[in-house]
Amino acid sequence: MATREEMAVIKAARAGSSMAQLALGNRYLCGGTGLPRSNGTAFYWLKRAAQQGVDDAWMTIGKNISYDQVKELSPPRESAVWYEKAFDAGITHAGLTFARLVLDNAEQFDSSSQARAIGALSVLASQDDHQAQWLLAQQIQRHSKDEVRVGDDDGKGHSAKAPSADAVLTLEDRLITKAAHAGIEQAQYALLDKAWKKSDYAAFARGAAVLVDKLFKRNAVVVAQLEKEVEVTGGVFLSAEESALLLRFAQWRLQQTYPQMHSQMDPHRQPDPIEISRILELAALAGNIEAQLELGLLCAKIDRGGNRVFMEHGLANFKKALHWLTLAGEGGSAAAWHALARIHSRSIYSQRNLDVALRYLEKAAGLGLVDAQYEFAQTYWRNRRDDPLHDVKAIYWWQKAAAQNHQDAKTALEAFSAQSSLNTWAGDTLMRLSEKLRNASPFLSARIELAASFGLSKPEALLIDVKNADYGHCLVVDICEHYARSKRRLISIETEEQRSTLNRVSRLFSDVDCSFSGLEGNYRQRQYRLRTTFPEIS
Repeated sequence: MATREEMAVIKAARAGSSMAQLALGNRYLCGGTGLPRSNGTAFYWLKRAAQQGVDDAWMTIGKNISYDQVKELSPPRESAVWYEKAFDAGITHAGLTFARLVLDNAEQFDSSSQARAIGALSVLASQDDHQAQWLLAQQIQRHSKDEVRVGDDDGKGHSAKAPSADAVLTLEDRLITKAAHAGIEQAQYALLDKAWKKSDYAAFARGAAVLVDKLFKRNAVVVAQLEKEVEVTGGVFLSAEESALLLRFAQWRLQQTYPQMHSQMDPHRQPDPIEISRILELAALAGNIEAQLELGLLCAKIDRGGNRVFMEHGLANFKKALHWLTLAGEGGSAAAWHALARIHSRSIYSQRNLDVALRYLEKAAGLGLVDAQYEFAQTYWRNRRDDPLHDVKAIYWWQKAAAQNHQDAKTALEAFSAQSSLNTWAGDTLMRLSEKLRNASPFLSARIELAASFGLSKPEALLIDVKNADYGHCLVVDICEHYARSKRRLISIETEEQRSTLNRVSRLFSDVDCSFSGLEGNYRQRQYRLRTTFPEIS
């Protein structure tokens, strides 16, 4: 309970006395016999005193109220003013809070305020404030493609033109390195990320080993359950960047998966699949899809190319492999579905099922995996006699793979290209088609135009059922019912011009009966119309 003296201070503060507000803020800040310690209440009264021009109030705020506390207590635009004043008055760590209030809420501040915030970070970074070094490195990274406004050494926010890109990157690396060596964990992760992207795997491994050990200690209960191979009941406490670090560290250890790293690995240290699986499983339990994929492959003892690995370390655990690969696939990993397809299609797996394998292969192809698209096309082509549309589907997936520059798919499509046709009669005839002939014989003209675009023979041009021949990605030419000497064939639609021609012709025939009982008559009548209209082609 507040004492009589404290009640008098509270009454005066409520009445608007700035000095009483300052005194009350200090009492709540420190706590005492009658008043509890409360940073929130302290900030409220100190802020009211500061608004009345009491310098000691904002000095006290700058000294004692941290960023994590003030961001919950006051709008950034309101509180940033006090911290900037405190920094200018010589309270160094207030500059860090000011910079974070401005830069973390940049949309609420003008460019001048942001420049002053970066200036404050520059001053603190030059004084070996490692947290400021890390924050400044983040700002340089964020604005490296634009002009970076950097305050001068007096911290007053005078802007300077950004240095060259190489100089910016060098400064950024230097700041991150200093912050990382000082123990700023976020900077350590950033430094390792840079090493990984530069393929400096030796430097990555040296730094990652320490952080991986910390993550294992933090999740000791889960790790113990993994070692005993029992069901994990505890939660895994990993951020996205932490699980990514575990994944990369495990990938570095998997020599067979990443042969390009061999030159930087310790030749005396062989990868231990059990140790690697624990690293991956910790990341997989945190929801990292790539780790789930790698763990599934490791349990199945195959690599991404489907080759067997680690055979000297015992049998594959397909039950566990299917669990993790399915989770990765459901999370959007095409490679996981592809691996499942390979497992179900091989005799090494006791539950071999080609139908299930084909279903998984389709999922991988649908997610854009080029190897799966080509394999799926090949499967349909091999089984084209089982269903009339299998060859149509094969061309579709060959086209998808070819669009991603798969050379075998491009080679397979050459046989279905209109350019490979020897039927060139329609091209010469198309040159003679006048506007008068088009109006007099619109259907014949459209068939000639279609033949010129797709290399159709004369029987094919006259007998093709235009409405049923278009499958979107290819043209199915099948006139065997009316012309016994022909063979069903497919023509790939490769250009926008072909697509446009086919759309135009399809619209013309949309309400027309293309059979022999329709407007065009039977085959003899169509031949006669072609010969009489263009006698030179007979």
